[in-house]
Amino acid sequence: MSSNTETTMSAPDFGRLAIDGGTPVRTHPLPWELPGAHWIGEEERQLVERVVMARSPFRFYGPDLQGMVNTLESEWKAAFGHPYALAVSSATAALTIALSALDIGPGDEVMVPGYMWVSCMSAVVRAGAIPRLVDIDDTFCLDPDDLEAKINSHTRAVLVVHMSGAPGHIDRIADICRTRGLALIEDCAQAAGGSFKGLPVGRYGDIGTFSFQLNKNMTSGDGGLLVCKDETVYRRIVALHDLGYPRTPAGRLDTSDPNIQLWGMGARMNELSGAMALAQMRKLGDITAAMRTAKWRIRSALEGTPGLVFRHIVDPQGDTGPFLLMLLPDAAKATRFVAALRAEGMVGPAGSLACLTLREWGMHWYSNIPSLLNRRSNSRDGYPWTHPANAFAHGYDYQAGALPCCDDFQSRGALLAIASCLTEADIHDMITALKKVAAGVLS
Repeated sequence: MSSNTETTMSAPDFGRLAIDGGTPVRTHPLPWELPGAHWIGEEERQLVERVVMARSPFRFYGPDLQGMVNTLESEWKAAFGHPYALAVSSATAALTIALSALDIGPGDEVMVPGYMWVSCMSAVVRAGAIPRLVDIDDTFCLDPDDLEAKINSHTRAVLVVHMSGAPGHIDRIADICRTRGLALIEDCAQAAGGSFKGLPVGRYGDIGTFSFQLNKNMTSGDGGLLVCKDETVYRRIVALHDLGYPRTPAGRLDTSDPNIQLWGMGARMNELSGAMALAQMRKLGDITAAMRTAKWRIRSALEGTPGLVFRHIVDPQGDTGPFLLMLLPDAAKATRFVAALRAEGMVGPAGSLACLTLREWGMHWYSNIPSLLNRRSNSRDGYPWTHPANAFAHGYDYQAGALPCCDDFQSRGALLAIASCLTEADIHDMITALKKVAAGVLS
């Protein structure tokens, strides 16, 4: 942390900004921002090869099952203390399964923060329910006060999202849900390996969902996982992720239980993905520690910089560290700040998203999701917006301006990705570039 003396000293002279013709801090790209991908190695190869050589890539039966998905689930439960865990094909599928497992449908609304990922909204709509927008606070996660103000007779569940690697006020949100009798789903897609006050993410809610897509803290290319506490909910999750039924010990569908005869979605994780995810999960603590350590070194070096405000992280020890989120005084300053950082070499390889204004962060913002703004449907009757049980939501506003804090942060925010393989030189360059640009743009 910077001392008070340091923050009141005049800004050091870094020379002319590169954007104005000066010499850039760095001339070669930062690493890709894909956390788990940098750690793929021999462990993943060996486990995947076992599945290939056994000719048994399907989870439930085959000539020589290797039990990769089973082992992933068992080790996940042991590592994070979840009573039940089920691996699936994606976190998008996991969210839909979670809502169906909780019997969410027409006539229900699900509270969703305006800073999330499009999958959160699509899961609610495809369940036949209505997404209700909730604003965020300075944690960049769901605002408990706005949540409490918006709960009404149609509210059935809250979908809280641990955005950009760290939880917000999940303890307060969980208390509200318990008091008001609402189901709580934790979307932990961007925060695998994270925690809040010592409790792993996913353990505050009724159901937690995780993502293993390429951008996430650990990866199997695509893939996800659900966790829960209740056996009945778990049995529904198992059936829903498959073909609507449980399986026998031999791996065949079991239609005998009248209480578990549902409509499944075929979102099973295969053994190849399971092998990748298992190897990655065993490295997850090291991956997140690398990002968290680098991020907080960078952030601490910039603390106290006039005009630069960092995201409030309630529990730094539980932060997984993949992104440094910053707020600038206004939109013009944010645009100039990011452009200047890029000119100083704060860019990744072609195609990466190493340094952005938050306005460039696409469908992470409610107002950038055309299907939501225009109430699109997958069916010609306009379902679920036209369902009679959802008439209560006719006046709900999804246009820009609906959430003041989201809109403000989107307009003047900036993001710097923290790769999981940063070298000392990388960290030094990032600190130097941030200080140089802050002195040139914000002073």
